[in-house]
Amino acid sequence: MEFARKLQSLRDLWSLVKGLHITGDALFRRTVTVHYPRREVGNLESFRGPIELVPRPKEPLKPKCIACLLCMHTCPSGCITVIRMKAPELPADQMPPAAGAESENVKKPGAPREPEQYLYDFSLCSLCGLCAEVCPVQSIGFSSDVYLVSQRRAELRMDLLAKLQEQAGARKGSREKTA
Repeated sequence: MEFARKLQSLRDLWSLVKGLHITGDALFRRTVTVHYPRREVGNLESFRGPIELVPRPKEPLKPKCIACLLCMHTCPSGCITVIRMKAPELPADQMPPAAGAESENVKKPGAPREPEQYLYDFSLCSLCGLCAEVCPVQSIGFSSDVYLVSQRRAELRMDLLAKLQEQAGARKGSREKTA
């Protein structure tokens, strides 16, 4: 019994020596930690932040999004909710003819091809990029917002249409200041 206890003490001592060796090696290595805000990292070119909507080239207040809902159905986290705009109600005299009527070539009015709401919950997002890959019109991009922090989960739920309009307003304001 005494021998087993001494053997266990030797094993414990050896474990301590191995741990001190690892600590000693790490003590003299170059540090990786950056102490923000005194210093910032410089390798942010490949950073993928929360998704954002890409504006139309000629209409910066409207997204390129055509409300196809592929991003919403592809997202494994379920963090995207897209609500399409409703088609406007037509007066009875402008209604298209019923099916089987004389002219079948008349186009029926469809819903506008843009979202009414585009909601995004960054607290659920895994930044996998599937939504951006599947988008047929490349209307989803990743922001470079490195400093998005919050103490409340509700602040990470965003309306991307409102954010796009804020960004367009900020760009317009900065152009007016420089002119």
